[in-house]
Amino acid sequence: MFNQFLWVIVPYLCVAIFLIGHIARYKFDKFSWTAKSSEFIEKKQLKWGSLMFHLGIIPVAMGHFVGLVIPASWLSAVGVNDHLYHIGAVYIGSIFGIITMIGMLLLTARRVTKKNIRKLSSASDIIVNFLLLIIVFMGCYATLVTNATIPTFDYRETISIWFRQLFMFSPDATLMTHVPLAFKMHILLGFVIMAFWPFTRLVHVWSVPLTYVSRSYIIYRKHKV
Repeated sequence: MFNQFLWVIVPYLCVAIFLIGHIARYKFDKFSWTAKSSEFIEKKQLKWGSLMFHLGIIPVAMGHFVGLVIPASWLSAVGVNDHLYHIGAVYIGSIFGIITMIGMLLLTARRVTKKNIRKLSSASDIIVNFLLLIIVFMGCYATLVTNATIPTFDYRETISIWFRQLFMFSPDATLMTHVPLAFKMHILLGFVIMAFWPFTRLVHVWSVPLTYVSRSYIIYRKHKV
């Protein structure tokens, strides 16, 4: 029953909160839909931390999509054998994962060590920072350490199949029974942050400024005393 709770109920519960939470926030509290930038307080650490995080997280997200959503047989059919996939997932993925983790370390350290930024931060801001940091760390640990110590484990034969089954509303929780702990923690924390997402500054991810280039200039005039 506990296995069923972790790998069936928790994922669907987190996804439901994610979807309903976004709809509710946009409908009833859309003016809080912001990244709440603190750039005016401190720029240097924010610049490098944000740059490294975003530079790393996009390839990492794409790698997760390929590994979880696209079946291994499909990749083999287009010429991507296990060896090529391993190079991409472990070596290239690790590079971008480490870049992402360094970026999150800088951003988290900035938020908790800079007095003025810490005062302006809400509890959700700090929770999100630490959650993201732990998730990225567990992902790097699973890729670099767990894969090296348990070379026989192939997440495409367990995690990926279970993940795709979620979309077909028929997840088999037994597939996750013998998955190494690092992978389990990485996955569960990923769903937890999905549940937090609508109630934090992470909502700014969906705000694409498409009208920015076509909007009128804002004219500032000096007030004559």
